[in-house]
Amino acid sequence: MIKTVVSTLALSLASLSAFAQMSPVGLWKTIDDDTKKEKSLVRIKESNGVYSGTIEKLLDPDSKPDAVCDKCTDDRKDKPVLGMTILRGLKASDGAATVFEGGTIVDPNNGKVYRTRLKPVDDGKKLEMRGYIGPFYRTQVWLRVE
Repeated sequence: MIKTVVSTLALSLASLSAFAQMSPVGLWKTIDDDTKKEKSLVRIKESNGVYSGTIEKLLDPDSKPDAVCDKCTDDRKDKPVLGMTILRGLKASDGAATVFEGGTIVDPNNGKVYRTRLKPVDDGKKLEMRGYIGPFYRTQVWLRVE
């Protein structure tokens, strides 16, 4: 009887751990889908069911540490890229607990704001970040750092 209870408890804890990794919360290494270069580290946080992501570090050696988003057209215009909240307003999708959508992402290189969808894959080790303009989209795969 005790063996059964211990086994059940262990499996329950393992499944909770796996579910936690299917959340986008954490630190992610962004990879440019065209050049395959590491671009930045983005920390995704959750507050009251809403997810946002902030650039913590620029990894591309060609990036200027004091770069600003001069092409942004919203409240991020002329703000430093380092420390910028690029992901805003994402929520877990009603139909799937591992898809996060309804928010936006800004590309600090061109100032464009895209509708976005995040989907943890590979047991939460990777994150598919898809940005949309109309019916068109691009997908990047980000790698979990922590």
